[in-house]
Amino acid sequence: MVTIKTLEDIKKMEEGGKILARVLNKVKDKVKPGVTTKELNQLAEKLIAEYGAKPSFKGYNGFPAALCTSINSVVVHGVPSDYKLKRGDLLSLDLGVFYKGFHTDMAITMGVGNISKEKQRLLNTTKEALNIALSQMKPGNTVGDIGNAVQTHSEAQGYNVVRSLCGHGIGHILHEKPEILNYGKKGKGTVLKENMTLCPEPMLTAGDYRLEKDKDRQGYKTKDDSLSAHFEHTVLITKDGNKILTKLD
Repeated sequence: MVTIKTLEDIKKMEEGGKILARVLNKVKDKVKPGVTTKELNQLAEKLIAEYGAKPSFKGYNGFPAALCTSINSVVVHGVPSDYKLKRGDLLSLDLGVFYKGFHTDMAITMGVGNISKEKQRLLNTTKEALNIALSQMKPGNTVGDIGNAVQTHSEAQGYNVVRSLCGHGIGHILHEKPEILNYGKKGKGTVLKENMTLCPEPMLTAGDYRLEKDKDRQGYKTKDDSLSAHFEHTVLITKDGNKILTKLD
């Protein structure tokens, strides 16, 4: 069921969103060659606790950590490990927090040190796809409008959108209805209404969009080992458009 949030709900989600953005921003600043993804997770867990929140992902469907760290061909749900980041890696950081009864969720992809023009272009296009998704998020539009806009932009740039995973509603439950696909037809699907809270999350691949489970049995990677990128925000639908609840400072 799609939930419409009350003003009190929204206030709590705004507070949680600010905590999440601050934590992820601090984790992002620690990314450099030689740092392990396990160290990044430890920092995220420490900061979340200091803010009086809880990690949304830890224990969710058996996931063992607070932070998803997905590298290069891994699109989402990569498990933190002793892997030392290498210069030129693409790293997706996906994090959720649970605060005052509500979840918020966000993701960014970044380069470790200097990266190639090819990798930077993928990052830029995926970030643009998120901004294009946001431009469609207003009352009266549909989730099909969002997916169609993301797909049209991404494929025009020579990339594919992941079809087996999607964005989602969010609130008391981490993954609420509606599903927000990164492809689709204009005017189709759930109609957006004021005070819905949603997580658009474009996931692009430089090659085939088909995925398979990674060796850690949690992450999803491209079948052809092509590069991938992923960006996400928690977004409130407002009377005149939308408000990002997880915007980085």
